[in-house]
Amino acid sequence: MTAVVLAAVICAGAAAWLMAGHEPGLRRAGALLIGDGPTGAPPPGAPPWERGLWRARTGLPRLGREWLCLPPALLLALWGDSPLPLVGGVLAVPLVRRRIGARELRRARERCADGVLALCGVAAAELRAGSQPLPALLTAAGTTGGLGRAQAAVLAAARFGGDVPGALRQAAQEPGADGLVGVAACWRVAVDSGAGLAAGLDRLETALRAEKDQREGLRAQLAGAWSTVVVLALLPVVGLLMGAALGADPLRVLLHTPAGLGCLAVGGLLEATGLWWAARVVRTGEPS
Repeated sequence: MTAVVLAAVICAGAAAWLMAGHEPGLRRAGALLIGDGPTGAPPPGAPPWERGLWRARTGLPRLGREWLCLPPALLLALWGDSPLPLVGGVLAVPLVRRRIGARELRRARERCADGVLALCGVAAAELRAGSQPLPALLTAAGTTGGLGRAQAAVLAAARFGGDVPGALRQAAQEPGADGLVGVAACWRVAVDSGAGLAAGLDRLETALRAEKDQREGLRAQLAGAWSTVVVLALLPVVGLLMGAALGADPLRVLLHTPAGLGCLAVGGLLEATGLWWAARVVRTGEPS
């Protein structure tokens, strides 16, 4: 029976790993047999077996990392002989997906903010080297990016004499690209009054760098608080492991007795409330 349970857990973990997109062998075979184009589609006139392989490859489900909650839940369900852990794992999937999405959005904002910072530095350096504003902006945007999805509009406005400040303000609506509003203001002032654009970009870069340093320092100070939250969240798991090591069989008590089910419900509610409250307290100190 133990071998069957272990085999089932291993198969479930392997399936979750593959469905999460970690199939280097399949991607390598597809790149060799299908080609490495923008979409990976076979060229016109390709043989049927190649088109079939492409359809099989693109038809594979690509699930996110949040689905990795299911293998541990399945392990607990098999170990405790109860479907409740599996139900809990399924309910945790959307919460983990939301957390992963928020983290990816924050990283995208930070990358875009770093691109704007680099854009200001490169453009100011090009202007001090004797370049004109439009070529300097084109060089900086092509080298560093930082304009988000509106980069094409800004480059087109710079190349063909369009409204560059308006395009920059439009690009500033991208998450993390707020600094482009300052670039647009510097551009407008330099065009209207003849003021030095390089000096304005230097001051803007200094302000953006100071803001970035402050944000990183605050996040480093909050890292200890987040570690405390994680440790407190794992304490019930440590208690279950200690009980199992002492031979108390806590899963049987929690999942198959009325008193255990009541304790599990109350403990889960208190755990969720404590995590929510601690995360809220820590987030109040995070930079917006």
